[in-house]
Amino acid sequence: MDLSVIIPVFNVEKYIQVCMESIFRQGLDDDSFEVIIVNDGTQDNSMEVIDDIIDQHKNITVINQNNQGLSVARNNGIAIAKGEYILMPDSDDLLVDNSLRSLLEKALETKADLVISDFITLNDEVVNDLNKETLRQPPFQCIKGTGQSLFLDFLNPHECYVWRTLYRRAFLTKHKISFISGIKYQDIPFTHECYLKANSFIKTNIILNIYRRRSGSSTQNYTSDNSRNFIIAMAKTWELRQIKGLSPDIIYKLEENVYISFRSMLYSTLHCIKQKAERNKIMDYLNANASKLKFTHGIRQRLITILFKRTPHLFINLYYQFAQIAYK
Repeated sequence: MDLSVIIPVFNVEKYIQVCMESIFRQGLDDDSFEVIIVNDGTQDNSMEVIDDIIDQHKNITVINQNNQGLSVARNNGIAIAKGEYILMPDSDDLLVDNSLRSLLEKALETKADLVISDFITLNDEVVNDLNKETLRQPPFQCIKGTGQSLFLDFLNPHECYVWRTLYRRAFLTKHKISFISGIKYQDIPFTHECYLKANSFIKTNIILNIYRRRSGSSTQNYTSDNSRNFIIAMAKTWELRQIKGLSPDIIYKLEENVYISFRSMLYSTLHCIKQKAERNKIMDYLNANASKLKFTHGIRQRLITILFKRTPHLFINLYYQFAQIAYK
């Protein structure tokens, strides 16, 4: 079998039908791929919404489990996957019609560990009214190289999107690469590890995904748990510095990427966590669970590292006061 498409489902009844329909508009024969739906204990009507689609296709497998989060759902899907390649779209996004076939053909031809596509981002209200006929693909172009060259030249730490990549299943299995259970932002360490360990990649200009920017302020949904999840993701990404054979340039960029994640976590904590006691707990959690973080690229990074390690409460609350003044 050529491809396994893994879709975790949790409370996405507004979006899952559109996602599923887009998977079957790729010009692929049902015998050449499978769809693994992981019902992660959804509490709405997501599964009922796609009952008809499941009944119409014999290549759909459903895993039912108690809610364990996106990481576990993806890992469980990978564990039973049979395809040579794996695709993991988010259940609230969709694929551009007839975009997957050329990517899969190139993957099967080259046996690349990773095949990376392009994507577009659209607001929630725009997606459903989209005239898909206006989405014309550019002439197929691709860049080839090693995963580490991809890491240096292309990886944007703000765009560690798992759903834009075809992963060779044998590659994930060989290196025992999986998602960290129980946290958000699991895409960050997973993507970094894949790029650093891949022998070969192909990066294409084919637009595969329509990334749905859902309505509502993200700041309203950011909690202390988000900061703690971010910290675990940073700590796991930092550990990748221990991979044998990494060049100084690779290690430097890896450290910079973790620092960028640190700044993102800090920004969200300062702007969304209003209780001083909660901010203090987050800094305590940082030092307890990411104790090896040590940013040393320049005087600013060194100073920040000294402050959050030695006087974490003073650091976060002075930063908080500064942020309140700076963004008024």
